[in-house]
Amino acid sequence: MTKITILHNPRCSKSREALALIQTRSNQINVIEYLKNTPSEDEISHILSLLGLSARQLMRTKESEYKELGLDNVNLTEVQLIEAMVNTPKLIERPIVLSNGKAAIGRPPENVLAIIE
Repeated sequence: MTKITILHNPRCSKSREALALIQTRSNQINVIEYLKNTPSEDEISHILSLLGLSARQLMRTKESEYKELGLDNVNLTEVQLIEAMVNTPKLIERPIVLSNGKAAIGRPPENVLAIIE
């Protein structure tokens, strides 16, 4: 059975729903509370490549920190945006599930089924 990793925030209902959905299908789950164990810049870059997204597309742009840190500046580079996510992990969209060399954002939670089944 393939190991599944979830970047999880237990305070987020969508993250809890995605984890519960995964638990019904696998017991090989690596749960990473990303607010406590923030992914590195390389890990975020890897996740972005698996998702086929830009850094800004992985960011929670409605968080107050996004505007406060000036991250809405269109001139910021991918590296700068990734660095901001490492420094302020609250900005990372959640949950992110990794399995079978693929990644999915669990919004809605059912999105993760495509990569775990």
